[in-house]
Amino acid sequence: MEQGQDTKMVKSTADYAKAIESGVQPTQVLETKVYKRRWLILIIFVLYSSSNAMHWIQYSIIANIIMAYYNVSSFSVDMTSMIYMITYIPFIFPASYLLDRFGLRFAAIVGATGTALGSWIKVCSVNPNYFWMTFIGQFVVALSQTFILSIPARLAAVWFGPDQVSSACSIGVFGNQLGIAMGFLFPPMLVPNSDDHNVIGRGLQIMFYIVAIFVTVILVFILIFFKAQPPMPPSPAQAVQREADSTASFFQSVKKLVTNVGYLLLLLSYGINVGVFYAISTLLNQIVLEYFPHHEKDAGRIGLTIVCAGMLGSVVCGIILDKAHKFKETTLGVYLFSFLGMIVFTFTLDSGRIYVTYITAGLLGFFMTGYLPVGFEFAAELTYPEPEGTSAGLLNAVCQVFGITFTSLYGCALNVWGNFWANIGLCVTLAVGCFITTIIPNDLRRQKAKF
Repeated sequence: MEQGQDTKMVKSTADYAKAIESGVQPTQVLETKVYKRRWLILIIFVLYSSSNAMHWIQYSIIANIIMAYYNVSSFSVDMTSMIYMITYIPFIFPASYLLDRFGLRFAAIVGATGTALGSWIKVCSVNPNYFWMTFIGQFVVALSQTFILSIPARLAAVWFGPDQVSSACSIGVFGNQLGIAMGFLFPPMLVPNSDDHNVIGRGLQIMFYIVAIFVTVILVFILIFFKAQPPMPPSPAQAVQREADSTASFFQSVKKLVTNVGYLLLLLSYGINVGVFYAISTLLNQIVLEYFPHHEKDAGRIGLTIVCAGMLGSVVCGIILDKAHKFKETTLGVYLFSFLGMIVFTFTLDSGRIYVTYITAGLLGFFMTGYLPVGFEFAAELTYPEPEGTSAGLLNAVCQVFGITFTSLYGCALNVWGNFWANIGLCVTLAVGCFITTIIPNDLRRQKAKF
């Protein structure tokens, strides 16, 4: 306890919450317990999240092959990625409401069922005339992600103790990144670039069957093993939040979030960072092929490098947060290195050495995708005791708006001004994001609850 800090004995979670909000340190430790089952729940979620995320970039990373097979424009292929962003914006609000109202298990079952359904629709879409069907399948999968992206921070808080919550959140985000990595890696390996449509069709069929079977198995695991919450809360802060969740409405929570200045600033800075990542990922095939023609597989591997480096960055940042609890400092540091990484990536693309692009892309990915769980955890600190699912859901909704905007503008800039100046534009936006991050108040409300 800090010297000179006011204290108060409390007898309920309601009194505990009031004491925290008034700046008084409560002295009673509420009854809590951390369960071993938490790791099984987290592993299942990681697999579940990856099974959905692998669809996002599945077409864009082999855009030239998809354009030739289905005889569609590059914009149509880009839309298979952007549909993830477009559907998220209107549907995150009902999805967040259902998550808060019915819990983690309900959200996981709905999301996994939709992902499986969309995957099997895509199995039936392997025909040059059936692009409309493959797009429907992608839409169903994209709709299902609204029940996934908001879960990591919520799952970590509901199941994990105060010394593991940030690491658990980073591992949860790791699942999404793992899926994106698979989406970068396997399509170029399984779908060959051929003038024979039958060869391309066989590759697509194999890929879609593998994904559909994997997703179906994950759905079975969720139905059997996935639970909404443990019998007892893992921390005093979670005990307070359980009571708050039972009395406060979803719309009251949203109102409190949109009037929280620190959270609004984080929305802007977080949206800029993730929006830039979405734009680069969606158009990576076009970027790489401009400098290195006929290197479709390298485009996929460079994307894989970005995401794998980001996985490592996520875990490292989660550990740092759990050890140091320096949320704003970590957020700002990672953001600054994302900006520097984008500058290095921009000025080395024309080096003529593809291994240099691998290295700079990995550097960019370590910080840019490693930033994702850091933003989630900082948001949870700024908005406590509001539900983590709601704050994360709004974060992701803003990300989709920025993602759509940046992907569209970046695509136009690539065509009009070329890669270099398009990337300079992204560097400038990241610089703006760094500045916004510096003025976010360091209001760690969850830490005040002795998480």
